[in-house]
Amino acid sequence: MLITNKKKKSKLVLWWKLFLVGSVISLMAIIYLDSTIRTTFTGKKWSVPSTVYARPLELYEGAPLTIRDFKIELGMLGYHFVSRLENPGQASITGNTVNIYTSGFQFSDDLEPARKVALHIQDGVVSELVSNDGAQLLRLEPLAIGGIYPSHHEDRLLVKLSEVPESLQNMLVAVEDNRFYSHIGISPRGIVRALIANIKEGGISQGASTLTQQLVKNYYLTSEQTLSRKAKEALMALLLELHFSKSEILEGYINEVYLGQDGPRSIHGFGLASQYYFNRPLSDLSIAQQALLVALVRGANYYNPWRNPERALERRNLVLDIAVREERLDLDLAERAKKRPLEIGGPSVASHRRYPAYLDLVRRQLQRDYKEEDLSSSGLAIFTHFDPLVQTSAESSLAANIAKHKSSGKSDELQGAVVITRPNTGAVIAVLGGKDGRYAGFNRALDARRQIGSLLKPAVYLAALEQPERYTLATLISDDEYILQLPNGDQWAPKNYDLDSHGDVLLYKALAHSYNQATARLGNTIGIDKVVDTVHRLGVEQNFPALPSVTLGAVDLLPVEVAQIYQTIAADGFYTPLMAINAVVEPGGELLTSYPLEVDKRFDAASIYMLSHALQAVTHEGTAKSLEWLLPDFPVAGKTGTTNDLRDSWFAGFSGDMMAVVWLGNDDNSSTGLTGSSGALRVWADIFKQRSRLPIQNLPPEDIKMVWVDRDTGQGSQPSCTNTIPLPFVVGTEPDQEIRCQPGATKVIDWFKKLVDKI
Repeated sequence: MLITNKKKKSKLVLWWKLFLVGSVISLMAIIYLDSTIRTTFTGKKWSVPSTVYARPLELYEGAPLTIRDFKIELGMLGYHFVSRLENPGQASITGNTVNIYTSGFQFSDDLEPARKVALHIQDGVVSELVSNDGAQLLRLEPLAIGGIYPSHHEDRLLVKLSEVPESLQNMLVAVEDNRFYSHIGISPRGIVRALIANIKEGGISQGASTLTQQLVKNYYLTSEQTLSRKAKEALMALLLELHFSKSEILEGYINEVYLGQDGPRSIHGFGLASQYYFNRPLSDLSIAQQALLVALVRGANYYNPWRNPERALERRNLVLDIAVREERLDLDLAERAKKRPLEIGGPSVASHRRYPAYLDLVRRQLQRDYKEEDLSSSGLAIFTHFDPLVQTSAESSLAANIAKHKSSGKSDELQGAVVITRPNTGAVIAVLGGKDGRYAGFNRALDARRQIGSLLKPAVYLAALEQPERYTLATLISDDEYILQLPNGDQWAPKNYDLDSHGDVLLYKALAHSYNQATARLGNTIGIDKVVDTVHRLGVEQNFPALPSVTLGAVDLLPVEVAQIYQTIAADGFYTPLMAINAVVEPGGELLTSYPLEVDKRFDAASIYMLSHALQAVTHEGTAKSLEWLLPDFPVAGKTGTTNDLRDSWFAGFSGDMMAVVWLGNDDNSSTGLTGSSGALRVWADIFKQRSRLPIQNLPPEDIKMVWVDRDTGQGSQPSCTNTIPLPFVVGTEPDQEIRCQPGATKVIDWFKKLVDKI
């Protein structure tokens, strides 16, 4: 008997010990969960991605703009075209008159308020602008072109509860948790009801989650259906309610809930969902639109209004009915809302705003100044120089030309890259990393090193023109066969593309026609070290061997590096680092970092002017002379590039307001069958025909003098002579001999006299 009592007592002590241990563990768990909830929910609740914005469209009298482009831009921004302006984000177009009610925007330097504006557009120019507050210069809100997301790719636009319409709050509570304002985080009645149902089913078939529990599950836990997870969820809900008010919890839920999927980006929170589905802020939504967002809470993909409009409409109307039944919405308002269509924007609005190649450039430039976690979690606003209209033209031009080459039997794998800048600032306004501009794959503009061929030849001629006492555009250089004995005993003997030699030619003509023999001879005469130095001063930081073949472009560069070379030429010899970013702003609107224009004068104005003159000759008499009819009466400058076996097709050139580099080729480095003029030039010309408004402005510096010379000998001549051309010279280097010839009328008379004498 004594032994039995001892055993019972021992078991009782063991149970008490287990109970105490369990209690201590449970208490520690509660303390840990409580600490987790208080610290995370009080501080920064979410990793908010940085938003990247395009340049704002500036409106003023005299601004270049067409009705078509303005309509495209307004469509990208999500403006609704109506007959009468009532709310921000609306526009109407009648003939050449556009009326808009701007949405307003907080820029890094100023607040742009919402305005009613009337514009008259005539012949591609804003001829008249009238705003309700008298503003003569205004900016539309910039297009959001993408974001830098955390690893889970969640995106959200945080809103305060005061910014959420009460009607939406009431419908949400009515449908998802009608006892939200009275329970303590869990619903005992719902738990009992769900428990009975689950016992009958032999598993978890029904939940009893309150809004608080849903927030806990979405924010802290996984969605697995286990009793332990549900118990943890209930405990954390109680703790959350203990420390925070109902308003704080509801605001958290409104910003956390999952409401859709945009490709790899998940849409969280009602603030972003409003922009995603309706292209407008929450405050502008109708009762019907608010009800649709509430409907999506129960299953955003199942009730997707683009894929399943009937299902979404039925669920939206049910939300309205429940809200009326629970006395949280007026019956008349609900009935009117039920008669309205879904009123959603186009499904492509958000997805078409992906510009991966440009965003890649933005991210790389930001990484010099910011940590990745700051970019993907701090909610920064990143303002760039991106021009969506130029980008759209580049995408369509590249795709159309590649499709044309494919249909004519060229490679099915033909790819391309485009980089476009503003010559006066170095601002990068468009980037294409492949033929599909919306595909976030290999970025050829930034990562594809290819041989650039003749695109490097201007560096050879610039190095020569920097020695005006030795070389001018009229200097005769030999294009006869050129053989160079190499130190290892081999010979280097480059050939012209047409396999012909052209004797002595003027220096400008050798560049215009891209003669290999003349260029190789000139470069090696000057010195390869001087050519390489010129390339570096033009902006190429990469080191490469100073070999004779450098003169003909036997150098592998990225398209963006080529863009830097031609940017310096287009900017009159001033080096300006290519810039994608204008400013970075904190969530509160405070300027964090600005990126001002950096300028470094690396070449004298005279030598750059003469080089630009020769590059203009490329486009009207040389390898790019097809631009004479592709861009009639629109002077530009540029250079074609073709590599061995037609592996790469290049064109780089500029007008007065744009500079662009275009590359076409196959990723496997096989032949494309395209030269620079038959491939890349056509893409370049198409872009400039659509988007460039200012022809090249090649104004001569003070020490430049225009002189007429004979095309064959380079001797001074007269305008009345045949076979003459005006060329620029540094004062004091112009030809000292002048060919005398008869005026045109005298020539005709002499011809008739000779004809009569023969008779």
